[in-house]
Amino acid sequence: MSRPAVREPDDLNAPALRREAVAAARGDRPLDILISGGTLVDVVTGERRAADIGLVGPLIASVHAQGARTDAKTVIDAAGTFLSPGLIDTHMHVESSMVTPAEYARAVLPRGVTTVCWDPHEFGNVVGLDGVRWAVEAAEKLPLRLLVLAPSCVPSAPGIEVAGADFDADKIAEMLSWPGIAGLAEVMNMRGVIDGDPRMAGIVNAGLQSGKLVCGHARGLKDADLAASMAAGVASDHELTSAEDLMSKLRAGLTIELRGSHDHLLPEFVTALNGLPHLPQTLTLCTDDVFPDDLLQAGGLDDVLRRLIRYGLSPDWALRAATLNAAMRLKRDDLGLIAAGRRADIVVFDDLESLRARHVIANGTLVCSHGKLRVEIEDTAAGALAGSMKLPALTADDFRIRAEGRRVRVATIDQPRFTRWGEMEAEIRDGHVVLPEGGTLIAVAHRHGKADSRPKVGILTGWGHWRGALATTVSHDSHNLTVFGGNPEDMAVAANALIAAGGGMAVVSGGKVDALLPLPLAGLVADASLEEVAAGFANLREAAGRIVDWNPPYLVFKAVVGATLACNAGPHQTDVGICDVATGKVLTSPILAAE
Repeated sequence: MSRPAVREPDDLNAPALRREAVAAARGDRPLDILISGGTLVDVVTGERRAADIGLVGPLIASVHAQGARTDAKTVIDAAGTFLSPGLIDTHMHVESSMVTPAEYARAVLPRGVTTVCWDPHEFGNVVGLDGVRWAVEAAEKLPLRLLVLAPSCVPSAPGIEVAGADFDADKIAEMLSWPGIAGLAEVMNMRGVIDGDPRMAGIVNAGLQSGKLVCGHARGLKDADLAASMAAGVASDHELTSAEDLMSKLRAGLTIELRGSHDHLLPEFVTALNGLPHLPQTLTLCTDDVFPDDLLQAGGLDDVLRRLIRYGLSPDWALRAATLNAAMRLKRDDLGLIAAGRRADIVVFDDLESLRARHVIANGTLVCSHGKLRVEIEDTAAGALAGSMKLPALTADDFRIRAEGRRVRVATIDQPRFTRWGEMEAEIRDGHVVLPEGGTLIAVAHRHGKADSRPKVGILTGWGHWRGALATTVSHDSHNLTVFGGNPEDMAVAANALIAAGGGMAVVSGGKVDALLPLPLAGLVADASLEEVAAGFANLREAAGRIVDWNPPYLVFKAVVGATLACNAGPHQTDVGICDVATGKVLTSPILAAE
């Protein structure tokens, strides 16, 4: 089996290739591939029409009447199927699926995803520039088109967390100068951009001056704050919280990367979009984060389309958002459309409900048929991603809050996702705070060797009753070692299991490890098959459900990996303490007063 090279757009303009395509379009030479008998989903006009497609190398040479041509080296019988441009995921993180880029490609290519826009800020936060270089190198080897972005916010909230690296404007400009970098990844430090912080101004300006993409993260922004962020040059957002939020951002002129990772919001998004006279050309689709078991069972961007269609969105609109709209956003006029002169990224779907891909063509090569790969996909050695757990073993005392006196008032972080400040009264026993009823311990230990690795411990409320502990090094976005639990003893066992494993996720109860998912590549990814990782992750998620009762939509398993996302409004626990990026408030200890 051969592996197609994924090149830059200029490769389509080689004079010899264009000459051959012109000759084939005129009928003066045979086509390399003829896709015959299918129904073309026209993402420009909205029509579904009978058409055949002829290819020469990576180029589409002609789109013509069915049966008009039979001269081709290879004929793909597409009778009864629907023909679409290859799907384009406008914002995602490979690391969230806990597998390597090669394994991710093996999962999504057979489903019709031919291009993804990858923000490797997880690798950047742990390994620094070497992590981004690794991402670029890995992407170059794949038949899946991975457009790698320069992580803009490493760390996501400077001064209130310590990551494994620090990307200032000079480092950002360096990455943007690399040919393998397609733009500036989501600018998460919203407050820094709006307030004119010199660091963030320098980073955004480096993106603008590069002439490449500048991508955003505008969670909760509206009115003057949203306008200020856009005026600074940030042009997209995927952090939607409601249909009202979606519509206000569309009206403001933001490019929307509507993500599938918050399924409970999709029905109201569809209702809002169906109320419009046409699909906004600024609406694109993305996955953002997909856990490994979901990737294996449901897929990537194809799963987002299926759910949107199931909730009532027209398949034609869903496909346009995932193809032509996405290509326009990415400034890739070679992608997103089945037309002569465009790049031959084409999916042959059995139907427009299941979106089961019968054949997938990427860059003019038939890469998948009937869910099976027809090309080799090359792995990349771990290199700089290995050995990221740079902290010693911890003890139960490291997860206790020290205090003097009889009683204490403590600050708390209330409710998952949309956090807010709270307070509780607690007893002091043997020089430590007794966890009050309704509280959950959270501890973050720096693991990158850049700061003190002793855990900073806080108290959560609204997180249920924990009958054990969960530790994770997948902890957005600095990915320090984060531990949740109902008692310090189980928390120490869980933390030490991950220190020994090189990172990952662990669930502990009664002093014993119930489930362990080792992720030794940067503490984020396993060098194993998707099937193996998905099985290990599903086992771990099931074990977590035995030690805490989830309460959707906010108290869910996914909340544990986002609880330390310090760039979002409200208090968050980090390796510095309890921090609030909006107010600048930092508490190195949750103790407010003691008596």
